[in-house]
Amino acid sequence: MRRPGAGGRGTKRRRPRVPSWAATLTWKSAVFITVMCCALAALLGVLVHTEVTRQTVGQAREKALSRLADVSTAYETGEELPPGSGIDPPGLPAALRALATSGERGTLVGDHNGRPAMWAATPADGRALATQVDYTQSARTIDSLDQAIVGSSLLAIGATLLVGAFAVTRVTRRLHQTARVARRISAGDLDARVRDPRTADPSRPQDEVAIVAGALDTMASTLQRKLQTEQRFTADVAHELRTPLTGLSAAAELLPPGRPSELVRDRVRAMRALTEDLLEISRLDARTEQVDLAVHELVPLVERVVRASGTRTAIRVVRPEGTAPVRVETDRRRLERVLGNLIANAHRHGRPPVVLTVDGPVVTVRDHGPGFPDYLPADGPQRFRTEGSGKGHGLGLTIAAGQAAVIGAGLVFRNAPDGGAEARVTLPEYPGPDDGPPQPGSDPKTGPHHGE
Repeated sequence: MRRPGAGGRGTKRRRPRVPSWAATLTWKSAVFITVMCCALAALLGVLVHTEVTRQTVGQAREKALSRLADVSTAYETGEELPPGSGIDPPGLPAALRALATSGERGTLVGDHNGRPAMWAATPADGRALATQVDYTQSARTIDSLDQAIVGSSLLAIGATLLVGAFAVTRVTRRLHQTARVARRISAGDLDARVRDPRTADPSRPQDEVAIVAGALDTMASTLQRKLQTEQRFTADVAHELRTPLTGLSAAAELLPPGRPSELVRDRVRAMRALTEDLLEISRLDARTEQVDLAVHELVPLVERVVRASGTRTAIRVVRPEGTAPVRVETDRRRLERVLGNLIANAHRHGRPPVVLTVDGPVVTVRDHGPGFPDYLPADGPQRFRTEGSGKGHGLGLTIAAGQAAVIGAGLVFRNAPDGGAEARVTLPEYPGPDDGPPQPGSDPKTGPHHGE
């Protein structure tokens, strides 16, 4: 019984993988220029070789036929024939002898005493009367010409490659510069510009690279203006909401006790929290945040965040026996904000148990709910986005991602294979000595490794 894939039809042959450098424009241009130069050099070489060889052979043939005429006259008058001439002389090519005995005259390049010779033969009494002239100089001329053609072709190919590489490199360098600026813009640096000198002066002719660079700069400027307008609008709205919310909060405190008063105070607190989140988002977007770095023991800091959250979050510490406590260099307030938002999101949108795991400088918050929406692990959190079924998130995860970027921590969202959402924070571990005292701002206390 044939196993699947044993035959030619079931076996899928893997295509050879092309190196990445072979896909570059420089490499493709070099190959194209080389192929075209070789083809052009070969064509010109063949044409020159053919023409020079035709002329050289023609001159030698005329010389041999002229001498053959003199030899024929001497043979007919009975005079002594010159050296290298005679009836069926030794070295006469067989093809030329057969041509002459058949009654025709002809010439042929052959050898005579080991040297190139141009033979000429004519019929004489049923045999071949032949003579030869030295062809050595003509053969050397053709060989020298061939060597000159090959040498000049190689020199021309090398020079063309150098000039072509210089020209192509100038273009590719500008393309790489445009690509680097595009990557900086995608990373959030909206001040990045290509600023190609050809786009600064409209009167100068612009090539395709300059057109692309100018379009990228225009797009970046337009995008920056729109984002700045949005940031100013968000910040202005949040600032303007603060004053009426403060008055509304004070007025709510004057309401008589009762269920309606509690609902009003609860909504006012929610609106104030949303306003503060909007202000924080605007500061993160403006990139004006200042980081206050210090060294902290990670486990006590995590335990303090869980206690402050007031949630039933289990803490699991992965710590090999005999190892020193994990210390990280970070901004404690911002890290607490990140972990607090992740814990709150896990309890709000997931299902218990919610487990916070500390494994070295990596902190993972895991719930056992339906998991993150499909777009979130790939594209990151987006403000106020909700799915059709009502799943989504507000500003908590967006703020967590922004604050993690500020403190230089990596934040990755993914759905666990066995269900549930998982947010992983990777912090920069402190490279100092393990047994040294914590720096100011660290918390030396260690508590039980379990949540409330």
